[in-house]
Parts: sequence; C-alpha cells; structure tokens
Amino acid sequence: MKKLVAIIVLAFGFTFNTNAQEVKTVSLEQTKGEFTQKQITLAEGTYIFEINNNNVGHNVGFVLAPKSDVKAHIKNAYVTEQVKNNTKQNSKSVTLKKGEYVYFCPLNPTPQYTLIVK
Repeated sequence: MKKLVAIIVLAFGFTFNTNAQEVKTVSLEQTKGEFTQKQITLAEGTYIFEINNNNVGHNVGFVLAPKSDVKAHIKNAYVTEQVKNNTKQNSKSVTLKKGEYVYFCPLNPTPQYTLIVK
C-alpha cells in the first residue's frame, strides 16, 4: 500500500512539473509610442507575456485580442498591474490557438501589431 501511494505521489508530481515547464515567456519591450517587436510568430501553446517599460516616462500596459475582434480582449494577457517606468510586469498564463491576434498598449499608446500562432 505504501508503494502504491508513493507511486501515485511521484506520478502526480511529475505531471505537475511537466505541465509547469510547458509555459513559455514572451518578452516584449515598449519605448515611447511603440513596441520594439513589430510582429511575433509563435507555436500553439501556453505563454506568459513579460512587458518591459523602457523609459517611456509613464505607466504602460498590454492588450492582446483576436485580430477578427479587437475589442474581445484576452483578459489573462493583461499585465497583473500597470508597468511603471523602467520596470517589467508579467501577464497570467494565456493559451493561444492557431490564428492571428493583435497586441497593443492603450496607455502608451502604440499601433496594433500582429501576433501569428501557427
């Protein structure tokens, strides 16, 4: 019985550890009025967006939405709080499927850039 419990605990731990490793980080930098990355191509998967405010001079944010409906913001992609000048903030985990998305900052403000998931 103890062996069975130990095997279950190890299997659960391995599964949890494997899932945690599948989340990838996408680092994006904002300068005054723009993102330095103009287009991104990713594989389907789960991502965290790290937003770097590179001397914009005020707080910035991050919005990700399907290209077909720019007003349908993916709320988990929002940074957890506004990104202060010369700091970084992360989003929550976001699972992206094949398709085209746009990303932008309404606070900076920036143009809408394309994110393609293949």
